[in-house]
Amino acid sequence: MLPDAEGEEYLIPFSACRAGPPCGPVAPYYRDLYAGVATDGPIRAEDLPIVEHTGFWEANTVKDNRVLTSRHDDGVVFKTGGTTNSPKLTVYTRAELHAMARLQGDGYAAAGLRTGDRVANLFYAGELYASFLFNVLCLQETCVPVVHLPIAGSPPPEVMADLIIEQEATVLLATPTTASQVASRLTARGDSAPAVHLFLFGGEAFYADQRRLITDAFPNAVVRLLGYASVDAGVLAAPVQDEPDARVHRVHRLQKLMEIVDDETGDPIREPGRPGRLLATDLVRRLMPLIRYPVGDRAAWVDYDDRRFRLLGRADDGARVGPVTVYLEDLRVVIEELTGDQPTAGFQAVQRRRDSKDELVLRIGGEINDPQPLAEAISARFDELRPMFGEHVRAGLINPLVVEFVPADMIKVNPRSGKIVRLLDERVDP
Repeated sequence: MLPDAEGEEYLIPFSACRAGPPCGPVAPYYRDLYAGVATDGPIRAEDLPIVEHTGFWEANTVKDNRVLTSRHDDGVVFKTGGTTNSPKLTVYTRAELHAMARLQGDGYAAAGLRTGDRVANLFYAGELYASFLFNVLCLQETCVPVVHLPIAGSPPPEVMADLIIEQEATVLLATPTTASQVASRLTARGDSAPAVHLFLFGGEAFYADQRRLITDAFPNAVVRLLGYASVDAGVLAAPVQDEPDARVHRVHRLQKLMEIVDDETGDPIREPGRPGRLLATDLVRRLMPLIRYPVGDRAAWVDYDDRRFRLLGRADDGARVGPVTVYLEDLRVVIEELTGDQPTAGFQAVQRRRDSKDELVLRIGGEINDPQPLAEAISARFDELRPMFGEHVRAGLINPLVVEFVPADMIKVNPRSGKIVRLLDERVDP
């Protein structure tokens, strides 16, 4: 990063350098994306095009990958979501993963981890998912000496609850949904775990109905967010110490460039309080570059100079249903596949809470013949293409997909642009 005389941040994008060194190897995807961008000197990040998800993931394949700058011969592969036919994968070198784990691990002390804590790791493991493994690495890198209890998220909640009591856990690492499932088992049998003084959550939002459960089962636990991160974009920002609003974070400025841009125009936003889409640029990763990548969330600056921002929920790129990310492009593919010649007036996804669980409603506009069988077929096909969603439904962690056919005028549009609002979040603010 190079500051100019007025303090603006500039970026020399190595993947935009078509001449090779000193910028390094060129990712074909970015070479094409930046074909019209001048690269003869330092340029502002905002001068570069914003990555478009569909094109990026079409280029980011297991074979003939056009996003990577070289062969992936050392490191790890993680799954970030998508369908079984076109899985969305992200890769890190060993050095990149180590640096990211150290960055996250250093934040555990500020979050309240104490020397000698017994940390129950209830995140998900296996099938290329990152959360359990990454937290193992973070606990190895943290400066606080602790005992790791690798329980994982696969055992039944009753077993998790027994292990937490038996092993005298003092800290929980989990998604709010998993912790709530464990809490409900404890309270149902009239039990609690008062030794737990800290619950560090990640992967999804934390809601008021869950807080009541957590307080009953873990009466002495302080609830804090692990940090702001995603598998594809990495560790992006840290919670702000002594900040009462858990949605406020501070950007890891030496490793990340975070931008907030206007939803419609893509213009950068710097004034506090004005919402927009979050973009991430990784200043460390070289194998799989992420430059102006939409992370899928909306936010507003609290203090631009200090790079503090408040998360405002999911953007149009994907919906977070419990711990499962549903990309709207995947929903569009299913609709087009099954509606055939029947005309539709677009669709939008609606996020709701019902029976203390996240629920995703797929609202399709238009007059459809015999809608009920089609709704059932869409739901079944989506479960086939996104098996993690169905697994979490069957485990009782989230509600099944709801498919609604509505008149075209019931599809909400942006009053300024007339464009369909692809994602509505009707859940109560966490």
